Amino acid sequence: MFKVPAQPTATSTALFVLRLIVGIAFIMHGWGKIQAPASWMPSGGPVSLSPFWQVMAALSEFGGGILLVLGLVTPIASLAIGITMAVAVYFHSVVFKDPFVNMTGGSSFELPLTYFGVALLCLFAGPGKISLDYKIFGRR
Repeated sequence: MFKVPAQPTATSTALFVLRLIVGIAFIMHGWGKIQAPASWMPSGGPVSLSPFWQVMAALSEFGGGILLVLGLVTPIASLAIGITMAVAVYFHSVVFKDPFVNMTGGSSFELPLTYFGVALLCLFAGPGKISLDYKIFGRR
């Protein structure tokens, strides 16, 4: 499950750069949530998740970001991030009725959809050779 698919060095390098950028972004997005993992979402707002789901989202963003940077258990990290981003896309597009891209700089679902796409890429392409998964589990 954690063995890395054989890929050219250029592809592995590109995957590493993408994992690094997105992983750091998730660490930063998750940092505030992980400080109060069961209560980061204001109650009484238009959307309210139970404390359990708030903890799951905080862990998937912060912990998943760390795991992406390291390229460690990448399928699990990618799946967790992908599910979290699918929920974010649903809330922004359906519940909040935000546009795909907001031309005035307001809220949109462009970023969570992009992160969802990156999570799918990492889930199916793997982390590449520049990863702990490759060092620990080898390649397929």
